[in-house]
Amino acid sequence: MFDQSRAITTMNLRNLIQRPGTSFVVIIGIAGVVAVLVGLLAMAAGFNAALTTTAAPDRAIVLGHGSRNEMNSWLTNEELNIMSQLEGLEVASGELYAVVDLTQRDSGEQAYVVGRGITPAAYAVRPELTLVSGRFPQAGRSELLVGATAAREYLGLAIGDEVKLRDSVWQVVGHFDTGGTANESEVWMDLSLAKSVFRRNGVSTMRVRLSNANLMASVQEQIAGDPRLNISLVSEEEFYASQAEARTSLIETFTYFIASIMAVGAVIAALNSMYVAVHSRKVEIATLRALGFGQGPIISSVMVEALFLSAIGGTAGAALVYFGMNGYTTSTLNGASNTQVAFSFAVSPELLALGLVNALVLGLIGGFLPAIHAARAPITSALLGK
Repeated sequence: MFDQSRAITTMNLRNLIQRPGTSFVVIIGIAGVVAVLVGLLAMAAGFNAALTTTAAPDRAIVLGHGSRNEMNSWLTNEELNIMSQLEGLEVASGELYAVVDLTQRDSGEQAYVVGRGITPAAYAVRPELTLVSGRFPQAGRSELLVGATAAREYLGLAIGDEVKLRDSVWQVVGHFDTGGTANESEVWMDLSLAKSVFRRNGVSTMRVRLSNANLMASVQEQIAGDPRLNISLVSEEEFYASQAEARTSLIETFTYFIASIMAVGAVIAALNSMYVAVHSRKVEIATLRALGFGQGPIISSVMVEALFLSAIGGTAGAALVYFGMNGYTTSTLNGASNTQVAFSFAVSPELLALGLVNALVLGLIGGFLPAIHAARAPITSALLGK
């Protein structure tokens, strides 16, 4: 039986070149499904990575009571002073969260971007930050430090450019890198001047780095035990995971919905193509059966043919996404803050494998019924071309 299956399968695969039209339909359909599936999931993975990689296990964010994001959070100067004296904190950085209007480089549309008022403590809290060009802003001066991703995504953020924020003009003096985290989508400025420009008192949040990651619970207990503090301490890992969850889930749901619709179309195309292929070889298949070839080898040969075409389509779709989109930088709205977050598509080996597995599954579904039909068709009628 194995020898029969091998012989028929080899003959079928050699004959594929004689049917380029039907073969091409299957390949294109499968490639389209895989490209959409892997591409959109890579977008979700990239967005999730941009936020979650911002977190460090020894860092936490202090939010006003009841706040779930920086935009709605508020801390008083008294709370800042008390927090800075708690045991277990190595560095504390009070920061103002604001929204600035910039113009997207590719589309020319307006975008809301995070503007962050900081002190030098912000650099100590984030030791991964490196200056890639220019210099750090000087305290008390209208100077901006721009994330490397923001500088690429938005107009007017080259070193030396002037940016208007509300009624004041600021000059870009440096670009920074944090290893591809969400901070690179931000524009940083002097905290005291930012308070004046955006007409704020106090700060939005406090970013803290603990002496030891295991001290998180201890610091939370100190906050809970002080009646003067109406705030919450959340680990960065928990904070950014929560921020990423809603948008990532939305993208993934949309992805599977669209991919499912396309998959149905691809299966129908595969069914039609394989039926056409079987019908064009019905006399040949009937002759083989008349010579003693069993139904098993006939079915397996048609299934292998369908899997072969699906594998080519899946590989083509995966390659298209990997070479065309992996690392491509774009931006999307972070629903938790209503600001743009830039990220890069992340086409991982796991996503490529998922795409190929889906291609093979579609091939199995598309080839099964034509294979059964080929094996069960009456021999006499098939030999007569009926």
